[in-house]
Amino acid sequence: MSDTVAMPEKAVVQFDCRGTAVGKMRNELAIEMVKPFKEEFELATDEGKFHGGDASAPPPLAMFVGALTGCIMTQIRAFAKRLGVSLNDLKVETRIQWNWQAVDRVYETAPKSFEIDVLIDSPDPDDKVAELIETAKKGCFIEQTLGVGNTINHRMKTADGWRDV
Repeated sequence: MSDTVAMPEKAVVQFDCRGTAVGKMRNELAIEMVKPFKEEFELATDEGKFHGGDASAPPPLAMFVGALTGCIMTQIRAFAKRLGVSLNDLKVETRIQWNWQAVDRVYETAPKSFEIDVLIDSPDPDDKVAELIETAKKGCFIEQTLGVGNTINHRMKTADGWRDV
Protein backbone atom coordinates (compact mmCIF):
# COMPACT_ATOMS: atom_id res chain seq x y z
CA MET A 1 0.00 0.00 0.00
CA SER A 2 1.31 3.44 -0.96
CA ASP A 3 1.86 6.22 1.59
CA THR A 4 1.00 8.93 -0.98
CA VAL A 5 -2.37 10.61 -1.49
CA ALA A 6 -3.77 10.94 -5.01
CA MET A 7 -3.14 14.36 -6.53
CA PRO A 8 -6.31 16.19 -7.63
CA GLU A 9 -6.50 17.62 -11.16
CA LYS A 10 -7.04 21.13 -9.72
CA ALA A 11 -7.40 22.38 -6.17
CA VAL A 12 -7.30 25.41 -3.93
CA VAL A 13 -4.63 25.01 -1.27
CA GLN A 14 -5.44 26.87 1.94
CA PHE A 15 -3.54 27.19 5.20
CA ASP A 16 -4.93 29.02 8.22
CA CYS A 17 -2.86 30.12 11.20
CA ARG A 18 -3.91 31.35 14.63
CA GLY A 19 -1.17 33.09 16.58
CA THR A 20 -1.20 33.82 20.29
CA ALA A 21 1.29 36.14 21.99
CA VAL A 22 2.88 34.55 25.06
CA GLY A 23 5.88 35.59 27.15
CA LYS A 24 7.95 38.61 26.15
CA MET A 25 8.03 38.20 22.33
CA ARG A 26 7.14 34.54 21.83
CA ASN A 27 4.26 33.61 19.53
CA GLU A 28 2.53 30.22 19.63
CA LEU A 29 1.20 29.33 16.17
CA ALA A 30 -1.51 26.80 15.41
CA ILE A 31 -1.35 26.11 11.68
CA GLU A 32 -3.89 24.09 9.76
CA MET A 33 -4.00 23.05 6.14
CA VAL A 34 -7.74 23.13 5.42
CA LYS A 35 -7.76 22.53 1.66
CA PRO A 36 -7.41 20.22 -0.20
CA PHE A 37 -6.38 18.00 2.74
CA LYS A 38 -6.53 18.39 6.51
CA GLU A 39 -3.25 18.62 8.43
CA GLU A 40 -2.34 20.45 11.65
CA PHE A 41 0.95 21.80 12.97
CA GLU A 42 2.17 23.73 15.99
CA LEU A 43 5.11 26.11 15.75
CA ALA A 44 6.52 28.98 17.76
CA THR A 45 8.53 32.08 16.96
CA ASP A 46 10.48 34.34 19.28
CA GLU A 47 12.93 37.17 18.96
CA GLY A 48 16.31 37.74 20.52
CA LYS A 49 17.41 40.56 22.77
CA PHE A 50 17.14 43.22 20.02
CA HIS A 51 13.33 43.02 20.27
CA GLY A 52 13.23 42.07 23.94
CA GLY A 53 12.64 38.35 23.45
CA ASP A 54 14.24 35.26 24.95
CA ALA A 55 15.27 33.55 21.66
CA SER A 56 13.27 30.50 22.80
CA ALA A 57 12.26 29.70 19.20
CA PRO A 58 13.45 30.77 15.75
CA PRO A 59 12.53 34.30 14.67
CA PRO A 60 9.98 34.61 11.85
CA LEU A 61 12.67 35.51 9.28
CA ALA A 62 14.55 32.27 10.02
CA MET A 63 11.34 30.34 9.43
CA PHE A 64 10.78 32.29 6.22
CA VAL A 65 14.19 31.43 4.73
CA GLY A 66 13.83 27.87 6.01
CA ALA A 67 10.38 27.56 4.46
CA LEU A 68 11.62 28.81 1.07
CA THR A 69 14.58 26.42 1.15
CA GLY A 70 12.46 23.49 2.26
CA CYS A 71 9.82 24.23 -0.36
CA ILE A 72 12.19 24.11 -3.35
CA MET A 73 13.93 21.02 -1.93
CA THR A 74 10.59 19.25 -1.53
CA GLN A 75 9.54 20.05 -5.08
CA ILE A 76 12.89 18.95 -6.53
CA ARG A 77 12.65 15.60 -4.74
CA ALA A 78 8.99 15.06 -5.60
CA PHE A 79 9.37 16.06 -9.24
CA ALA A 80 12.64 14.12 -9.72
CA LYS A 81 10.63 10.90 -9.40
CA ARG A 82 7.97 12.11 -11.85
CA LEU A 83 10.53 13.36 -14.40
CA GLY A 84 12.85 10.37 -14.06
CA VAL A 85 15.84 12.32 -12.75
CA SER A 86 18.18 10.44 -10.43
CA LEU A 87 19.27 12.24 -7.27
CA ASN A 88 22.32 10.91 -5.48
CA ASP A 89 22.43 13.99 -3.24
CA LEU A 90 20.65 17.32 -2.91
CA LYS A 91 21.72 20.42 -1.05
CA VAL A 92 20.26 23.92 -1.28
CA GLU A 93 21.88 27.10 -0.02
CA THR A 94 19.58 30.13 0.25
CA ARG A 95 20.52 33.72 0.96
CA ILE A 96 17.92 36.43 1.49
CA GLN A 97 18.75 40.05 2.20
CA TRP A 98 16.50 42.89 3.28
CA ASN A 99 17.21 46.58 3.49
CA TRP A 100 16.54 47.96 6.98
CA GLN A 101 16.19 51.63 7.83
CA ALA A 102 15.47 53.36 11.12
CA VAL A 103 12.48 55.71 10.95
CA ASP A 104 11.90 57.66 14.14
CA ARG A 105 11.45 55.09 16.94
CA VAL A 106 10.67 52.16 14.59
CA TYR A 107 12.09 50.88 11.31
CA GLU A 108 11.03 50.00 7.79
CA THR A 109 12.19 47.12 5.64
CA ALA A 110 12.22 46.13 1.99
CA PRO A 111 13.41 42.99 0.21
CA LYS A 112 16.82 43.34 -1.43
CA SER A 113 17.77 39.94 -2.86
CA PHE A 114 16.80 36.28 -3.00
CA GLU A 115 19.48 33.80 -4.08
CA ILE A 116 19.05 30.03 -4.18
CA ASP A 117 21.98 27.75 -5.07
CA VAL A 118 20.94 24.20 -5.93
CA LEU A 119 23.62 21.51 -5.62
CA ILE A 120 22.44 18.26 -7.19
CA ASP A 121 24.59 15.17 -7.56
CA SER A 122 23.01 13.27 -10.47
CA PRO A 123 24.31 10.99 -13.21
CA ASP A 124 21.75 12.55 -15.59
CA PRO A 125 22.66 15.21 -18.20
CA ASP A 126 22.83 18.83 -17.00
CA ASP A 127 19.91 19.80 -19.28
CA LYS A 128 17.66 17.21 -17.62
CA VAL A 129 18.67 18.41 -14.13
CA ALA A 130 18.12 22.06 -15.15
CA GLU A 131 14.63 21.11 -16.42
CA LEU A 132 13.94 19.51 -13.03
CA ILE A 133 14.94 22.72 -11.22
CA GLU A 134 12.83 24.87 -13.59
CA THR A 135 9.83 22.59 -13.00
CA ALA A 136 10.37 22.61 -9.22
CA LYS A 137 10.51 26.43 -9.23
CA LYS A 138 7.05 26.50 -10.81
CA GLY A 139 5.74 24.05 -8.20
CA CYS A 140 7.18 25.81 -5.16
CA PHE A 141 4.29 27.72 -3.57
CA ILE A 142 6.55 30.10 -1.69
CA GLU A 143 8.79 30.92 -4.66
CA GLN A 144 5.75 31.53 -6.85
CA THR A 145 4.26 33.80 -4.18
CA LEU A 146 7.44 35.84 -3.93
CA GLY A 147 7.76 36.14 -7.71
CA VAL A 148 4.60 38.20 -8.20
CA GLY A 149 3.17 41.39 -6.77
CA ASN A 150 0.69 40.57 -4.02
CA THR A 151 -1.93 42.51 -2.14
CA ILE A 152 -1.98 41.66 1.56
CA ASN A 153 -5.16 42.72 3.31
CA HIS A 154 -5.13 43.51 7.04
CA ARG A 155 -8.19 43.87 9.27
CA MET A 156 -8.47 45.01 12.86
CA LYS A 157 -11.17 43.71 15.22
CA THR A 158 -13.12 46.59 16.76
CA ALA A 159 -16.23 46.84 18.94
CA ASP A 160 -18.22 47.49 15.75
CA GLY A 161 -16.78 44.60 13.76
CA TRP A 162 -13.85 44.49 11.36
CA ARG A 163 -11.99 47.55 10.10
CA ASP A 164 -9.61 47.48 7.15
CA VAL A 165 -6.17 48.79 8.11
